[in-house]
Amino acid sequence: QVQLVESGGGLVQAGGSLRLSCAASGRSFTINAMGWYRQAPGKQRELVATITSGGNTNYADSVKGRFTISTDNAKNTVYLQMNSLKPEDTAVYYCNAYITVWMSSRDYWGQGTQVAVSS
Repeated sequence: QVQLVESGGGLVQAGGSLRLSCAASGRSFTINAMGWYRQAPGKQRELVATITSGGNTNYADSVKGRFTISTDNAKNTVYLQMNSLKPEDTAVYYCNAYITVWMSSRDYWGQGTQVAVSS
């Protein structure tokens, strides 16, 4: 079984920065891609950024130029550096990983971490 554990959320003023981390743990797994999604109150969960095992990244238009996704493959960890935060970035942020365990691949999700940006 693979687990994703997130950290780094919190309350910050508009214009500030936060860094989210998500570490994957378990036995005998291969990470194919990792990413971050967010869900604001009353809204659907939306993609924020993804990164493949080859380092290819994809960002939502709303965060391009402000957020940066990166990984530390040795630690099975994905990071989301969030700069120039806006009140509309307020949401619960979820880590996602597409992982292969033995010969079976599927999505795994973290428990979520709250990010609140005050104006």
